[in-house]
Amino acid sequence: MSISTIVAIVLALASTTLTNVAYLREHDAAAALPVLSMRRPLQSARLLLHDRSWVLGFAMESAGFLLYAAALALASLALVQSILAGGIGLLAYVSARITGRRLSGRERTGVLVSLLGLVALAVSLIGGSGKGDAGSTGAILLWLGVTAGAALLLPAAGRGRGAAAVANGLAGGLFFSIGDISTKVATQGGARVAFAIPLILGYSAGTGLLQVGYQAGGALMVAGLATLLTNALPIAAATIVFHEPVPDGALGAVRVLAFVAVTVGAVLLARPDRADADELRAPAAHDADRENDRQRLHHLDRASEERADEQEKSAHLGGSVLNREAHTRGA
Repeated sequence: MSISTIVAIVLALASTTLTNVAYLREHDAAAALPVLSMRRPLQSARLLLHDRSWVLGFAMESAGFLLYAAALALASLALVQSILAGGIGLLAYVSARITGRRLSGRERTGVLVSLLGLVALAVSLIGGSGKGDAGSTGAILLWLGVTAGAALLLPAAGRGRGAAAVANGLAGGLFFSIGDISTKVATQGGARVAFAIPLILGYSAGTGLLQVGYQAGGALMVAGLATLLTNALPIAAATIVFHEPVPDGALGAVRVLAFVAVTVGAVLLARPDRADADELRAPAAHDADRENDRQRLHHLDRASEERADEQEKSAHLGGSVLNREAHTRGA
């Protein structure tokens, strides 16, 4: 294993630690804010940016991204993404510590499988970690376009089925994967620096969808689903688009097992037990109540304004009548 690969692993571990702690801070901050909506991006952005706790979480997430970009410049996309995928185990542990809630059996299994996946990945690195090639621009754009199309369809489908948290988490993960792949391409330099545009768009849309999802579900479910796709798709793209090699023989089998393990671990952690269903539905119900209260207050304000206008008109009309009567008597 080369020095650059070791440095990349350390950077990736630091990145996933910062990012997952940031997800928890952002969740707690977003859940306490008025209703956020991707249909009102400027209003939602103002609400988020005026919350110090959320801004701190976003700053941590941004620092995690810089570490991630540095790791990508030193190692293969599949390697870095696999390490980040295992970070969901950290998210589950910290989430349980902060909320005082014990991890369910499924969640504990997810943490264990994720950790085993990271160990298997470390073993497979004995055979080296090839970077593959730069990938064709057409194949990269096709991959990003299909991913963006799927991400745009998910939120509407989720609203129709009453699964806003799941849909926004998945859509956010798809957009984050666009940002991750674009980061890999942009760090190649030259004309490919232009991929900074889908990088920014992908991360911006992913961040927004995640905050909306946080208001409808728990941090582990929403961020867990996002993490699943954020890492699974770039790992697949590493082989399909960038032709990153897999070691031959037993080490190759261990590498594949590692990729599968971190993905399965993310799935287990993103799907809470039935005992947690009420807890996960509570934020969504709370958000619906807040939206109903907001609309009710809006209607009451309009009704009050209309009554005030009618009273003012009546008073004005009454004053005019009295003035005419006084003028008539005077005449």
